[in-house]
Amino acid sequence: MSRHKLNDADLKEMRDTVVLLHGVFPKSFFDRLKKQKPECVFVLEGRPSLEAGKSSCRELLKRGITPTVISDNMAGFLFYKSLVKEVWVACQAVDDRGIVASVGVSILGALVRKHGVPMYGYFSPDKRKQSQDFVGKEKDILCFEGARIAPKGTSAYVPLVEWIPISYIRKVYE
Repeated sequence: MSRHKLNDADLKEMRDTVVLLHGVFPKSFFDRLKKQKPECVFVLEGRPSLEAGKSSCRELLKRGITPTVISDNMAGFLFYKSLVKEVWVACQAVDDRGIVASVGVSILGALVRKHGVPMYGYFSPDKRKQSQDFVGKEKDILCFEGARIAPKGTSAYVPLVEWIPISYIRKVYE
């Protein structure tokens, strides 16, 4: 796919071709993905930190894959248009009951079940980060790039991870 702003005609050509990425993946994941030779890779931005979008796009470009970044809440639109072929989720914890992944995985889980699209987990324990923050700071969502976007007096709830049942995941890779 060429590097231009996507339009409706482009979307019609992408039916059942989009690989959707959610979370912060280790470099080994991108080597695996390159072997699959995906046609279209869409990356969820990963609010509030945007780390998922930044790191995934950087690694994809290094491997000659042109990513398309979308806001986290646009995934439903891609499913509605029958564009999504598969979803990959970076897992932070896995057991026989389910996975823990970045916030937003529950919505993706509901979408893959409704639309019959496979979801795969990719688990790679991060040895550098022994303690995981499960809730972010209010400023993470009340501010954007240092500027406050919500009126004073507004509160925020900022979960950073969610759990979903293993039945939502076709397979977990390491």
